[in-house]
Amino acid sequence: MGRTNPTFRDLLGRIENRWSDYRRALRRDERPAFDRLFQYGRRHADACGVQNPRDPIDAILLSIALEQERRIDELRDRVADLEGRAEGSAVSANSDEE
Repeated sequence: MGRTNPTFRDLLGRIENRWSDYRRALRRDERPAFDRLFQYGRRHADACGVQNPRDPIDAILLSIALEQERRIDELRDRVADLEGRAEGSAVSANSDEE
């Protein structure tokens, strides 16, 4: 027996193809960001397939938001680490001056 529903990855590919004219109209430097959005959707395709949403764009948008939230968390951690290092350097420099 064959599948009656296309896989989520198939649906995602179809949606990406429908947006190909839009992608071509973007500036060349914006295209990698556009492509990353669909990469985010593919990264969560298994979860989206389990959810089997009526409108796949909802799952794609949630996947994009989830990945962007993850990236924000990573950047927050990096900033906190850099701030900690900078404060440590400032304390060290102040103690050297005394």
